[in-house]
Amino acid sequence: MKRALFGSFAKMTMPELSLMNDEGFTAARLRTEILSGLTVALALVPEAVAFAFVAGVHPLVGLYAAFLVGLVTALIGGRPGMISGATGALAVVMVALVAEHGVEYLFATVVLMGILQILAGIMHLGRFIRLVPHPVMLGFVNGLAIVIFLAQLTQFKVPGTIEITGHGTTGGIWLSGAPLYMMLGLVALTMAIIYTMPRLTRVIPAPLAGIGIVAAIVIGFGLDVPRVGDMASIQGGLPLLHIPLVPINWETFEIILPYSIILAAIGLIESLLTLNLVGEMTGKRGGASQECIAQGIANTVTGFFGGMGGCAMIGQSIINVKSGGRTRIAGIAAAIFLLLFILIGSSVIELIPLAALVGVMFMVVIGTFAWNSLTILRRVPITDAFVTLLVTIVTVMSDLAVAVVVGVIVSALAYAWNNATRIHAHIDQPDGQTKFYIIQGPLFFGSSAGFSELFTPQEDPEIVIVDFADSRVVDQSALQAIEAIAAKYEAAGKRIQLRHLSRDCHKLLQKAGHLMVDSDDDPDYALVVNYNIRTGILDSGH
Repeated sequence: MKRALFGSFAKMTMPELSLMNDEGFTAARLRTEILSGLTVALALVPEAVAFAFVAGVHPLVGLYAAFLVGLVTALIGGRPGMISGATGALAVVMVALVAEHGVEYLFATVVLMGILQILAGIMHLGRFIRLVPHPVMLGFVNGLAIVIFLAQLTQFKVPGTIEITGHGTTGGIWLSGAPLYMMLGLVALTMAIIYTMPRLTRVIPAPLAGIGIVAAIVIGFGLDVPRVGDMASIQGGLPLLHIPLVPINWETFEIILPYSIILAAIGLIESLLTLNLVGEMTGKRGGASQECIAQGIANTVTGFFGGMGGCAMIGQSIINVKSGGRTRIAGIAAAIFLLLFILIGSSVIELIPLAALVGVMFMVVIGTFAWNSLTILRRVPITDAFVTLLVTIVTVMSDLAVAVVVGVIVSALAYAWNNATRIHAHIDQPDGQTKFYIIQGPLFFGSSAGFSELFTPQEDPEIVIVDFADSRVVDQSALQAIEAIAAKYEAAGKRIQLRHLSRDCHKLLQKAGHLMVDSDDDPDYALVVNYNIRTGILDSGH
């Protein structure tokens, strides 16, 4: 175990940490990155506060998490341009822990969560995100867009009337009359500015222009609309080193471990999916293991500085990319601006109308939702369409991690079933004395039963040849199925030959090994088996 761990460290490549990557350091690029970071920071404030409320902690705990997680991942993360911070997916898990044990246990949990994520990165577990099929990604993106949209609807309720529950918010009195019309008008104006601004100039990111213009109108005319300050005050000091005040014993470990595992898994799944999504938008690849380590370090640090932990934020990452952010500078700038808001700019930020931020997020929803999926669902296989809709629904009704796991499992089962039904044999009996079974399709655990049903030992002639040239033997179940068929023919007193099996099959087939015919054109591939176990040893149980 120790040797494997050190080996993983040895295989780790040095992360690419240059601020500008291949973008080139120019004044125009620097301005775009900084303004993009400012836009992200403005949109981060109400989200961080809202997620802190959901988790049952002070707003500054959410804001500190957004700053620290955002800064660390921007510096050493696997995908420049990604934005990380406090998220709702983690907050809904934290609320039970905080309610039962208090915020200090949350800080300890976040530290352990970070350590687990670092270990996941060292062991290169991030590569398994490649197993997420496209229909799952499509469903996840659409579900996320719907979740972001539904989350913004709470801003159309009277401040102070919304109840915080273990799964977000509920209740509340909807705005009506003039306040509602004012809110809708300002949201529409923000969206119109974001839509038209790129056609006029790209000097200022469109979302930032939308927030700035609408905020100026509201402040200048003294319009009575909900503002950031109505949620909570964001004024505070620097995050200070804080060792979680929990007993260091086995009982504490038993309390925080289950939450740490769940939070680490959810955080990594959301971060790696965001990494893939941003990669599609920017044309960049790689960095999964590095991102796992960066998320882990960020959460470990955050736990020691009084933050609630976090992960990649898809909505904010999209805002950043759409605003022109492509490098680490944008993420660093967003974190620094957020800290400045907390320290010296709270009085100004609290005046920003929530309608402007809602308008920005509505445009994110429009840009995130895969509208082409509404047409391609009718053209793709029914299983892919089902998976896409299933993941979308589960994302909205439950959470992202559950949706992805469910989607991957259903996709895997559908794939296995599809391959299991493909096994068949072309039968030829040219001379009436020798019967050829030319196997076609993969032979694995799912198709082994169908493989056995292809043969009729009692009715076949004295000589039977089974040819695997058009097939592929995959796993232990496949080897066992071959052994079983060979045994049936030998029991019937008939001669059977096995042709075009791989070199590995020659080594692993214990009982049927003497029935195989060597050939120069035998395939060469590795089987998904334990090479220390021969199939003949397992045969006693059948």
